[in-house]
Amino acid sequence: MYSDADTAALYDVLNPWDPSDDFYLSHVMASASVLDVGCGTGTLLHRARENGHGGRLCGLDPDPAALARARVRDDVAWVGGRAEDMTWDREFELAVMAGNAFQTLVSDSELRSSLAAIRRALVPGGRFVFGTRNPFARAWERWTPDNAADVVDHRGRSLRVSHRVESVEGDVVTFSETTATGEGEPLRVDRGRLRFLGPEGVDAFLRGAGLEAEERHGDWSRGPFTVGSTVIVTVARAVGG
Repeated sequence: MYSDADTAALYDVLNPWDPSDDFYLSHVMASASVLDVGCGTGTLLHRARENGHGGRLCGLDPDPAALARARVRDDVAWVGGRAEDMTWDREFELAVMAGNAFQTLVSDSELRSSLAAIRRALVPGGRFVFGTRNPFARAWERWTPDNAADVVDHRGRSLRVSHRVESVEGDVVTFSETTATGEGEPLRVDRGRLRFLGPEGVDAFLRGAGLEAEERHGDWSRGPFTVGSTVIVTVARAVGG
């Protein structure tokens, strides 16, 4: 078996710091109060403190094992829960959803309630920064066992992590992730669902929550978004009262 705590640690091995994290960090460092929605193991806010951020930092995540790793730093507020259940009111200059966490908001109702809660948590004019995979790039077609990742985990064990798509229904992809030994013996199978919204769909949900896209990029270097971009990077602003 492979425990939840092991899986949280493995996430950090599989997702080392990359240009997307630099992009988010630049926004975090420019904001006095920051809410990281879907903070996972807390890497982004850890790095912000290490880089001298002296303001309010708060991370939210529903995964207790991930938050246990995040809590190695006690100078950040770590809160267990989901975006739609947040009750903060006009408290943050910036909210972020890194690591394509936006795609885990699958249903229309969850998207609406989560974005409404994020909007409510922001001060007037506050920013919401997030990325999502561009559906036109069809990333899920590469989620096959042939593209498995061979890694060494935090305990020095050789592992193989692979994905398999179970269904594609509209813009929702259901998939499994198998963590196996280096020899291929399965240790754990997790299933998930992700929603692949295009820019028009993203913007429609933002507008419904009182948010307005003011920047749109197609990569983490702030290049222009095109149909061929692999990601949709959005900086939205809280509008209205």
